[in-house]
Amino acid sequence: MALDTTTTNPRGIPTFPFMSNVTEYVKSIEDVESTLQRFQEMVSKYTFMQQNVERRSLGLKEKLPEMKRTLQVVKFLKQKRKTLAASKNKGGVEDLSLDEEDDPSDEKKPPSDEIETTFSLQDTLYAKAIIKPAEVDDVYLWLGANVMVAYPLNEAEELLQGKLDKAKESLTACDEDLEFLRVQITTLEVAIARVHNWDVGEKRKLRAQGKLPEAGAEKEKD
Repeated sequence: MALDTTTTNPRGIPTFPFMSNVTEYVKSIEDVESTLQRFQEMVSKYTFMQQNVERRSLGLKEKLPEMKRTLQVVKFLKQKRKTLAASKNKGGVEDLSLDEEDDPSDEKKPPSDEIETTFSLQDTLYAKAIIKPAEVDDVYLWLGANVMVAYPLNEAEELLQGKLDKAKESLTACDEDLEFLRVQITTLEVAIARVHNWDVGEKRKLRAQGKLPEAGAEKEKD
């Protein structure tokens, strides 16, 4: 019994078939010990794949919050520009904020078209900045490998949304692969136990029939 390369999951990981009849299977092999060793090697291969998928899943889980925040900022800037433009056409300015609550006392207060915010320079270092959304046409996005590219807001939103959707799909695939690999490892471990137990039982029968020396008998004779 070996990996079934004709039956795989959607990512091409081969399936290890369930051993329905251990007696028939053992009769079809030449050596039990070599078969058990081969099964252990398969377990190691599946375990190695499992570790790789777990690392990929962890990396995606770490990146997703940042991707969501970046997309949220781009959407906020687009909405802010749209709102300011509509308000100016009506002869006034409407303030838009992500977290501010409405204050009745500020109803007649002309809102500012500037936003004070902070941005990250390093993991624990931030700087203040003043942004005028009405004047923001482009945003700069890190693409990796020390590459930063300027994108118009619409293109940036489309790019970020696509990357976020793809990352979510990849994370879902990782979860499915991990479950699939756990099943294959468990199936292999059951196969190892069944073949081993069958071998022990057969040797016990042969010893009882006198067709196989008792364990350690040859050593005692020497």
